[in-house]
Amino acid sequence: MRSGGTPAGHVANGERCYVAAGRRAGTALSAAGSVVPARAAAARRPPGREMETLRSCVCTRSGGGLGVGTCGEDSFLYFAYGSNLLRERILLKNPSATFYAVANLQDFKLVFGNHQGKPSSYWHGSIATIVQSPGDEVWGVVWKMNTSDLNSLDKQEGVEDGIYIPIEVNLPTQEGKVLTCRSYQMNDCVCDLPSPQYKKVICMGAKQNGLPTAYQKKLEAIETNNYAGPVSVFEEIEAAIKEKETTTQ
Repeated sequence: MRSGGTPAGHVANGERCYVAAGRRAGTALSAAGSVVPARAAAARRPPGREMETLRSCVCTRSGGGLGVGTCGEDSFLYFAYGSNLLRERILLKNPSATFYAVANLQDFKLVFGNHQGKPSSYWHGSIATIVQSPGDEVWGVVWKMNTSDLNSLDKQEGVEDGIYIPIEVNLPTQEGKVLTCRSYQMNDCVCDLPSPQYKKVICMGAKQNGLPTAYQKKLEAIETNNYAGPVSVFEEIEAAIKEKETTTQ
């Protein structure tokens, strides 16, 4: 975060979340730092690599470190920064997800909003997205997933309804390599406050995966809409956590 800048996740009611420099949501960060639509990124690839956007680039491990390797047709990498940070949450609909790495996306920030200003009936508040913001960063988790879960992941993100758009992001690692991952960005985002339940899931996921302490504190400081009613997906997550605790005892 920039010194004196906007904290990750800080929003104001009714503020429209624009991508920096007037670029619309649903763009992909190229290796050079420029932004291109995910479909355009796929179109620029050499023949024979057209499917990379859908399955992303599966990075093999070399010498115990992370490295960019051969893209496998049966799996892809997914960068999660919202509720899917939490293992029990992503496994509800995507059973193949396995932890791959903790990573951060540079020059973006985390915000909360609603597609076209319509609150999520699923979470009873706004939900997370990312927007370009030079000097900021978004921490998250890279999950390795089977392509058999790609449709369910897109459905969870509301791709068919135009709520989120798949994007391709390049994430540098401490080893100096780059992970090419699938992620999502909200379309027509109008900023608002998330529900306490949604915020809690994100904070739990950040703690579970050991995101930097300073970043966790920023997440914990996010203001909510104080919704106190039932949230079915939150109850499902709590049940999954309790079941896991029971089976490990």
